Amino acid sequence: MKSFPSRKATSAKAATGIIGFDEITRGGLPHGRTTILAGGPGSGKTIFAVQFLTHGVRRCGEPGIFVAFEETPERIVANLQGFGWELETLVPKKLYFMDAQLTTELLQVGDFDLSGMLASLGSVAEKMGARRIVFDALDVLLAHLPDAMARRREICRIHQWLLSRDLTGLITAKAASEDTSSLGLQPFGFMQFMVDCAVMLNHRVVLGVSQRNLRVQKYRGSSFDENESPFVISKTGFDVAIARGLGRADVKVSTERVTSGVGRLDTMLDGGYYRASSVLITGSPGTAKTTLCGAFAEAACRRGERTVFVSFDSDGSEVARNLISVGIQLSHQIKRGLLRMISARTIIGSSETLLVKIKALAKEFGARCLVIDPVSTLSRAGNELTAHGVAERLLDWCKTDQITLVCSSLLDETANQQNGGTALQISTLADTWIHLNYLVQSGERNRSLSIIKSRGMAHSNQVRELILRNSGITLADIYTSGGEVLMGTLRWERESALSSAGAISKTESGIKRSRLNAEEAELRVRLQSLRTELQAKRAEKQLLAHIAENRRSETARSLRRVQKLRKADPFVEESSS
Repeated sequence: MKSFPSRKATSAKAATGIIGFDEITRGGLPHGRTTILAGGPGSGKTIFAVQFLTHGVRRCGEPGIFVAFEETPERIVANLQGFGWELETLVPKKLYFMDAQLTTELLQVGDFDLSGMLASLGSVAEKMGARRIVFDALDVLLAHLPDAMARRREICRIHQWLLSRDLTGLITAKAASEDTSSLGLQPFGFMQFMVDCAVMLNHRVVLGVSQRNLRVQKYRGSSFDENESPFVISKTGFDVAIARGLGRADVKVSTERVTSGVGRLDTMLDGGYYRASSVLITGSPGTAKTTLCGAFAEAACRRGERTVFVSFDSDGSEVARNLISVGIQLSHQIKRGLLRMISARTIIGSSETLLVKIKALAKEFGARCLVIDPVSTLSRAGNELTAHGVAERLLDWCKTDQITLVCSSLLDETANQQNGGTALQISTLADTWIHLNYLVQSGERNRSLSIIKSRGMAHSNQVRELILRNSGITLADIYTSGGEVLMGTLRWERESALSSAGAISKTESGIKRSRLNAEEAELRVRLQSLRTELQAKRAEKQLLAHIAENRRSETARSLRRVQKLRKADPFVEESSS
């Protein structure tokens, strides 16, 4: 039986250095094997390929070769200078560009193969120790071959050449249709059955907004994420959007509290927001969402924490000017270098593009706090499904980087106004949800604030009146009457009426108390007079009794004296009975 040489373990991966893609593929492209990268015009195939080679040189110590069938190497290097890869420092010792464009003479003959080119590439690869190679726009070459048999022959020749040298190969090709699922119907479609990994890129317009997506269609010997993943091309190259996957370590949590910038709101939250938590402030236009965001930003800067304030509705200078009316001085923090105001109206593109640019600006500034006002704008920058995924990744990134996020959101006009639903459905993800509303009473509109949820902390369930003053923001104590919460003028009138009624009652009580005191004094005088009269009567009675006794005694003495004189019998006093 014929034996076959053993190949490297299927678990070996060649990291691409592309954010998100290496997580999707569990490490990168298959090491020592071949990958096809297909996509329509403008989908980023060449950028992906050069980034893969550059990362191999700088981070993995693997020199690479780029074979260009469509453009000259000089044009490719010039076009990619904006990514900061400094390709000129790598060429040609670590990164070799080969111009493989077909000449007019060769096209006229029409009978050619790649044997000579591959022999030359083999010599270059051996000399520089290349471990990675890219065949860019191979479909351009295949289009000039006379028939399908010739195209299949040359593809097999390249594939076998790569395997024999244990090179990690990447072949890019154009897809005639944006529907990358129909790749098998392309003239080179059989190639996807030959290679070990197939990656599809598409660039389409959804609701007038440019959207780029990436999907790994196959990957032999390895698990991978099968769903489409949005990506953007930023100033550092590819950035593939992914959510935190299963098995990834939990983010670090903190019990430290940071102030909301409103003292009485901190009391309602039992001390303020948790650090690195996500706070959502919802409400209709004019309910003071931006004001609460500004209060938090100013408080963060006062703590010495760098803060980025992203405004979708107004320029940063307008926001800073408007908040002066409620005692919030953002301009001072901007001058101190602790606050950066960004007008996101100047950022165009999909919601993914917005997220990448916000992340880049926050990292560049070294922000510990981030304010986005309003985050609901993301739902207008692309379809709702994409925007919801962006919101999830925004919150996950902030938690991972220990950034405290405060964002406002306009209520979805089609949602239930009572539960404050948002188009992004970010309310289910946020740690703290503060809802602002209007309460119309007696012909005036007053602002109210309530905390719908705040995970991990005790919080008030009261609806409080939000009061904006020149000196700052405050929350009034709850005031109810007849089971109804009163605010504004109606509350003032009710308080005034009760105060007046209390004053009247107090006066009436004072008058009645004075009258009773007078009556009591009069009764005491009368009582004293009666006591004096009683004592006089008693004295008079005693005097009369004393006089009567004296008279009897005097009479008895007189009789005895008479008897003594007459020498009569002793006098016997008659009984008084």
